Formats: sequence, C-alpha cells, structure tokens
Amino acid sequence: MLHLQRRPQTPLSTSVLSTSPRQAWRASALLAAVLLAACSSTPLPPWPSTPTAQRPVAPAPAPLPRTQQGVVVPAPLGQADQTPHPPQTAAIASPLPPPVPLVVQNEGPMAPPYGPAVAARFPDPSVTYSTPGLGQDRRAFTTNAELGQWLRSLAEAPQSDGTRTRLLDLGMSQRGEPILGLLATRAAGTDPATLDTSGRPTVVLVGQQHGDEPAGAEALLVISRELTQGLLEPLLDKINVVIIPRANPDGATASTRVTANGVDMNRDHLLLNTPEARALARVVNDYRPVLVVDAHEYTVVGRYLQKFNAIQRYDALLQYTTTANYPEFLTKASHEWYHQPMMAALKAQGLASDWYYTTSTRADDKSISMGGTQPDTGRNVNGLKNTVSLLIETRGVGIGRMHIQRRVHAQVTAITSALRSTADRAANLEQVRSFVVRDISAQACRDQVVVEAAATPTQRDLDFLDPETGADKVIRVDWNSSLTLKPTKTRARPCGYWLAADSTAAVERLKLLGLQVLRIAEPGSVLADTYRETARETSERRDVIGTIAGDTGIVRVQVSPMRSAIDVPAGSYYVPLNQPRANLAVAALEPDTQNSYFANRVIEELGQAARVMAVPSLVFEEN
Repeated sequence: MLHLQRRPQTPLSTSVLSTSPRQAWRASALLAAVLLAACSSTPLPPWPSTPTAQRPVAPAPAPLPRTQQGVVVPAPLGQADQTPHPPQTAAIASPLPPPVPLVVQNEGPMAPPYGPAVAARFPDPSVTYSTPGLGQDRRAFTTNAELGQWLRSLAEAPQSDGTRTRLLDLGMSQRGEPILGLLATRAAGTDPATLDTSGRPTVVLVGQQHGDEPAGAEALLVISRELTQGLLEPLLDKINVVIIPRANPDGATASTRVTANGVDMNRDHLLLNTPEARALARVVNDYRPVLVVDAHEYTVVGRYLQKFNAIQRYDALLQYTTTANYPEFLTKASHEWYHQPMMAALKAQGLASDWYYTTSTRADDKSISMGGTQPDTGRNVNGLKNTVSLLIETRGVGIGRMHIQRRVHAQVTAITSALRSTADRAANLEQVRSFVVRDISAQACRDQVVVEAAATPTQRDLDFLDPETGADKVIRVDWNSSLTLKPTKTRARPCGYWLAADSTAAVERLKLLGLQVLRIAEPGSVLADTYRETARETSERRDVIGTIAGDTGIVRVQVSPMRSAIDVPAGSYYVPLNQPRANLAVAALEPDTQNSYFANRVIEELGQAARVMAVPSLVFEEN
C-alpha cells in the first residue's frame, strides 16, 4: 500500500463559525490554524504495473440487435463481461410513444468524401443501434424534441431492482431549447445530497458540445436506455450516472460546431460566458462526479487530405486531462484505470484507437498536436475540479451519416468501458480524490505554481489511409505531446487572491466554478504581490487548431509582481487557495495568460486583483 504525506488543510467552508445571521467574524486565527494544520497521511491504493482489478479482455461479444417492442435484449453491450452477476430478469427495452409531429431540418445527401476502397475499411458492426436519429431511412439525427421525449420516457417508465431515474432540466440554450439530462441510480433518493451519502461515486456523461458531432448524443441515448432498463443496469449497484446527451441543442439543430452566438462552448468552461457551459458547470458542482466523459467527433478528411494526401484511419481518439497543476495521482488513475482498459475494449471490438490529435488550419503547418494544454476545455477544467476527465472522439466531422452505426458503436464501447472501470475502482477513486483535495488545499502559501505550460515537441509515426486505395499509409509527423508538459511560467504559490469590490462578474464566475469567495467585512491590510504591467498587446485566443470561435480579442500583458502591504476595503473579496479547486483560481486570476479573466475583460484593470502572500488577518462576512 502506497502512502504519501502532506500537510492537509480543512477546506475553509468547513470551518466557518457565526453567532447570528449576517454577523461578521474574525478569521485571522482561524485561517492560520487551517493553513498550519498538523501533518497526517492519506493512504493511496496500490498501483500495480498490470492492473489486476480490470477484467481480462474477452473475445468480441455477440451482437446487440436493434431493440424492438417485446424483444429481449441479449448480453453483452460493447464488450464482454465475464464477472458473475446475480440472476436477474431479462431486460426489455421499452419502446417510445409515437412522436409528436415535428418539423425536421434534414441535412441534404452529401457526396461521399472518399471512394469505396476507403469506405470498405469501416464496415458496420454486427450490432445495430436504435434511436430516433438512427432509423434506416432517416436523413436527420435525433431532434431536440425527440431527445426530450426519449429521456422523459425513460424517466417515467416503471423501474425494478431499486433503480431510480430522474429527468434533469439543466437550463435553456440561447434559443430557448431545454438542456436535458437523465439521472440513473440505485441510491435511496435522486437528490445530490442522497447520492453523496450513497457510497457510490457519480459519473457525468456529456455529448454534443459541438452541434455537428452527433454520434456522441446518439450513443448516450443508447447508454441511457441500457442503464435504466437494459444490460448496463447492474452497474448502478456501484455507481450513479448523470447523462447529458446534448449540451448544445442550438448547434445540433443548425448542424454547426458553435452555439447560437457563435461561441465554441468547449473553450468556455473557465470563462463561462454561455448558458450552455454554465449549465454543465452547475451539474459538476451539484453532483461532484469522480469521472466526466466528454463525447466528440473529429475531422476525417479536410485538412489531412490537403496536408498529407491521407484520410483519418482511427475509429476513436482518446485523451485525459493534460493541463498545468493537474494532480499526478489523477493522471495516473486516468491512464492506468481508464485509458488502457478503454483501448483494450475498443481493440476487442475491432476498433482502432490512438491518442487524440489535430492539426492547425494553416496549410503550411504540417505539425500534429494532441489536445490542448489550456485550462479552457471541458476536459481540462473538469480535471482541475479533481475528476478523471476523459475525451472520446470518433471519426465523424465532414462525412455526414457515413458509418454512423460504427461511430456510435465506438462511442458506446468506450463509454461502457469507462463506466465499468469506475464500478471496478469505486473505492480506489474515492481514496485518491480524498488525498488529492487535501493535498491541493495544503499547498497554499507554499512552493511554486505553474502559470503556463506547453506541449513537448517530438516526432512519431501516425497511421493514415491512402485516399485512392484505402491501404494503410504510415507518415512520420512532427508531434506536440501534451503528455509531458513544459512549464513556461511559474510563480510562488500565493495564499489567495484579493479582488476589488467591483469585480462582481469575476466573483460570480468563480463561484460557479465551485470556488469559495469571501467578502471582506471590515477594512484591513495584507501583504500582497500587485501586478506591474511591463508590456501589452491586443491579440486573440487560440488553440492548436487556430483562432477560437467566438473570440472577440484579448488583452495580452506581461507583468512583474511587486511585493508590498496593501489596504483592502470592506466590500472587496478574498479567494483563499486552501480549498480543493484552488488551481482553477490560479487559471482564472493570473492575468498574463490567454484564458485569464483579465485577458478576457472579466476583470477590467490589473489593479482589481492582487496575490495575497501571507495568511491574512481580516474580518469576513458570514458566508
């Protein structure tokens, strides 16, 4: 058994005392006690070189036929399950009621982007999946109305064996479409507090943040059915699951990557400018998942044909959190307990997989980059909320409905693997998270924090397909690896951040990220680093592909921290770093990064924030 010692801290929220409503309390001694808490150890689970807790990879299972009224669904789904389970009644998938009349925006038939030799490399799986959007004669994928009807049908269907379901209304899109989810559990109730005490970790599954990537949503409709009345239902003995098939309903209707106002919502999880990203943030705050899975699709032809005269080969591209300050033990759990079993499950189904990668829109740039290192995507921001956060990308963008059954099969196989890994490792995951949240809290006022980090350039061979013959085509590429990050900017880790009283937009976003923000009740002073500007330019937010959609320009500054005592007035704010999600505060409040609140004008002036470098002696309002 591996043990690691740190100086753990109690999150500040657990130590707030008050004697009457709205009464201010003096926190200096309290903060000092928290920051100087006595040493103790949190044991970590064993880390075998070959994870013995995972089930051995079995031969590809018998197919799962299209679900029809009164037809028993045979086992297994996605990958074989050789672990004995108690006998249970065969699961029968309930058919949906007749749909209401809909006006469907069918996408017109598109010419195949490659010939039959390439297409032959991607035969349909032996299983046929059934959702409203996967009908044989359909030209459109599942509409928002059909998706809502599907989830309501599952939520209202009679349940057995203690399974409980709940339809979740998570908010509205910019055009007034509901963002819906489904909770499946065998806990005593469906509210977050009951799930917290159930002894089962919670998983959040998210699909279709990008509206032109439909396979994830269709796969999550399948998963929702199998969890509530089918083959995956036994997993609810070990885990709770929240399923959000379509996070961007407006983009899905228009078949566009972005939200209705042109923003890439998967670059909005730190700034939280869109209601769609805010809805997902509230889900993670409410349900505190140990795992978040984000289902996407990637470009198959396009830039790869132009740059390499090649077609994308892999059925699935996978990546976990790769951003600065992500805890090393969560990286280890992501790799050994999820990534490796997921690749094995895909291989068992005859599906090829690799690390996620992409290339820029510049025709002269032939480098290939893994998913980004910036703390702005769902994958990276949810990781900094101390979850295992996984990206699953299947081949799909730019090929319409081609190979849709295979694309959904790849998603279902990968997601099922993640669910089973969580069930197998439930106790280990809670143990690791318990250690991580205490360790992060204990780092306040100590050591260094990484402000920015970059991928490591190297080279590797990638497998593509020849566009004419469909044969394998191996290409040596310049490869920017996010698996090894190079810190490009570090600073002493502060005890917290001071924010001016007029920083209300920043405070509201920080709270939505799950951070504790304290309001100062009486004037005081703190030892702080203020930011002295040394250079400034107007720029744009960019990722490894190019300019981020919806970007309105950012302020890129260079700063030099200046140490001094500063006066802090009543009504201003303090963001302590002795809390579990402290690294999100660093990502948002260090001003000289492209995703910071200052760069994106959430904080207007450098003087509105400072790094507090010693435990403050301040009076705070009751929180």
